[in-house]
Formats: sequence, structure tokens, C-alpha cells
Amino acid sequence: MTPDTTPSLWRSDGRLPRILFAVAVLLFIAGLLAGFFPATAELAVTLRWVGLGLCIPLVARRRSLLAWTFFSMLAGAELGVDAPQFAAQTHFLADIFLRLIRMIVAPLIFGGIVTGIAGHGKLGGVGRVALKSIVVFEGATTLGLILGALAINFSQAGVGVTLPATIQAAVPAAHQAGWQEILLNIFPENIAQAVAQNQILQVAIFALLFGTAMATLPEPKRAPLLAVLQSLTETMFRLTGILMYMAPVAAGAALAYTVGSMGLLTLLPLAKLAVTCYVTLIAFALLVLAPILLLTRIPLRRFAAAVAEPAALGFATTSSEVALPLAMERMEEFGVPRWIVSFVIPTGYSFNMTGSSIYVSMAALFAAQAAGIHLSLVQQIVLLATLVLTSKGIAGVPRATLIVLLAVAGSFHIPAAAVLMLLGVDTLMDMGRTGMNVIGNCMAAALVAQWEGELKVAPVAES
Repeated sequence: MTPDTTPSLWRSDGRLPRILFAVAVLLFIAGLLAGFFPATAELAVTLRWVGLGLCIPLVARRRSLLAWTFFSMLAGAELGVDAPQFAAQTHFLADIFLRLIRMIVAPLIFGGIVTGIAGHGKLGGVGRVALKSIVVFEGATTLGLILGALAINFSQAGVGVTLPATIQAAVPAAHQAGWQEILLNIFPENIAQAVAQNQILQVAIFALLFGTAMATLPEPKRAPLLAVLQSLTETMFRLTGILMYMAPVAAGAALAYTVGSMGLLTLLPLAKLAVTCYVTLIAFALLVLAPILLLTRIPLRRFAAAVAEPAALGFATTSSEVALPLAMERMEEFGVPRWIVSFVIPTGYSFNMTGSSIYVSMAALFAAQAAGIHLSLVQQIVLLATLVLTSKGIAGVPRATLIVLLAVAGSFHIPAAAVLMLLGVDTLMDMGRTGMNVIGNCMAAALVAQWEGELKVAPVAES
């Protein structure tokens, strides 16, 4: 029998599918750019649909959540451009997915932490992991703030931007919480209330205390409840896998809503800021995250493969919370023990907003540039130090970064209008910073596990 060589061209490690996929994406991007010019409107539509058409046979051959999510994002962007009124009505699909994810987050975190501590005798490691997590979180967010400030000083994206006379926007009142309030909000007053309000850090604290108490019980009293919680955790991970089948639909709907409701033309005045933001995020990944992984002997390519799907999901939905269960599952598969994953990643959503730290320093200095305010080096250092403190404990707050920016802007006499004009491009940049938040939290879990000597990266399966 003559061997059939055709399928080898379409294997996941073949070059032809990758080349065709890259061509398809480039055609789609070219179509989006051509859409800015009325004279090339028809060409723009043709390029985008040709790009989508090339993607279909490539994606159909792959059983990859990442591939399907990426294709759905392209399709959602196309729907937002061609049928903006209809696309603006599709956000309910992403909202349904978000509700389903919120449904499983609390029991997933609770079961993972408790079974890890009580089932494996990790009492001695809890304090060390908490301390090491804080060190990793603070180091990553501080580097992000510094890199964001350097980038916006280099690009000067805010110079020459005209502030609008008035900006009407529904923005939460800026409230700069003191360190006592931030510390107080870490601890749950009522565990049922913490679950209902989706305060994942409070759930994690309760799980730590509950697991510690459970670990001190005699084996006959601990074993029955431990078995129930282990079954609960396994069930939640299985349910996560089921819900992830909805992820591509939710990602496409979220992007369709964003493009359909905002429109591409509204992004032009702030395009330089958006470009600066994304270039900085890429630079942070290549110049900070990658060297750290290499220095700590964490397999870079294996880690990138593990975080690709949760990062893409966070990018498309602009919600770190949506990607949390999948991130926990992928990092456990990567080799991080469940009890470390269940503590570090949820805690990172309050203290390790790596992508957001890049954005807030960049946005604060952009607002100062747009307002014509020159900040000296010392003033910029003070501003960054203020952002380090005010950006903690804001996870789950609507427009949290905007609240932080408004609070800090008042201290440096930056007009609110300069901050509020960022609303026009905030959603676009939120996609990038959310994806980076997910990557940063996954990396923190891997670093802490490696630091503890607990990282057991599974060998690559032979193809």
C-alpha cells in the first residue's frame, strides 16, 4: 500500500497550516486597516472574509480550544464591523458564560486549598508559600509599573492630544482605601456573603483556616469530610472542562459587542496609546517574564503552551475571572501541585495584576501629558509608589483601574477629563492587560512551586 503523505501536511506540527493561518490573520488585519478608508471599503470586506475563509479548514481539523477561541474572536470582530447593531446585542452570551464560571470558582478554590492542606500535611508550607507569593507578586507588579512609565515617556503618546470640553460617563466615585481597609477586606465576615459577592481572596483565606483546622483533626474524623471535598474538587474540574466548550462562543460574542458598540473609528485619536500599551506588554513578556522562567529552569515552551488557552480566554472576554478555572486546571497539568495553584492564582487576582500595573502607570502619565503637566523624575517616582499602594485589593471592582487613576490623578492635580478620555480605548487595552494578568498569575504559581521544590513538570508525550 502506498503511504498517504497528505495528512502529514496538516499535522499540528506541520509548517503548512501555520503558514496558512498566519496568512489568514494578516489578510484579516489588512482588511480591518483598509476599513478605515472609505475608498477601500469593498476591498476591506473582501480581505476580511478571505482571511476568515482560510481559517475555517485549518480550525476544523484541530480539537484545540485556543484555535477555536482565536477563530471566534476574528469572527466576532467581523460581525462587529459588518453588523454593529446586531453585534451590540450579543453580549448576553458572554454574560451567561461569566455567570457559569462564577458559579464554580468558590467551590473550586475552597476544595483545592482544603484538600491540599488537610490531605497532604502541608501545614508547614502554608506560611512559606504565602510569603513567597507576596515576594513574587510585588516584584512583578513593580517591574510592570516601571516598564509602563518608561514606555509612555519614550512614546510621548499623550503629547498633542486635545482634551474634550466635557465627558459624560458613569464612573464610580474615586475612593482611595487606606492600608487598614485593604487589610480588613482580606478577611471574610461571612463566608456565605463572600461566596455570593465572589470575593475570591476571602474564600481563599477561609479555605486556608478551614484546611489548617481540619489537618489537626484525628484521621478517623478527618477522612470522611476529606473524601467528600476531594470528590467535590474533582467534580468542579470536570465541570470546568464541560463549561469550556462555551468559551469560543463567549469570546466571539464579547469581541463582537466591543467592536459593534465602540466602532473602529473611535479608536483613532488614542491609537498611539493603544500601540504603546501592546508593545510594552509584549516587551514585558519577552524581557521580564521569559528571562525569569529561564533563570528558574522552568520549561519556557511548555509553560507557554499551558497558559495559551487561559490567556486567550482572558484576552477575548476582558475578564481574568473567566479564565481562572481553566488557568488552575492547566497549571496543575503543567506540574504545579493543586494546593499551591488553588492558593497562589486566586490570591494573585488581588495582588498580582501584572498587566494592570503596566497600564495604570502608562495611563497616569498619559493623562498628565495630555493635560500639559510636566512631572519631574521625583514626581514620577512618587506617583509610581502611590500606584503600588492604591492598586492593591481592587479585584472585582467595576472599572477598578479607572478608580485608581482618578484617585491618584487628584493627588497630582491631573484633571479628571484627561483620565476619563481613556474610556474610549479602555476596553481595547483591557484585553491585553487581562491576558497579561492571567499569564503573570500562572507564572507566579509556577515560580512558587519551583521555589518550594514542588514543581513536577510532566514529560512531553511522544507523538
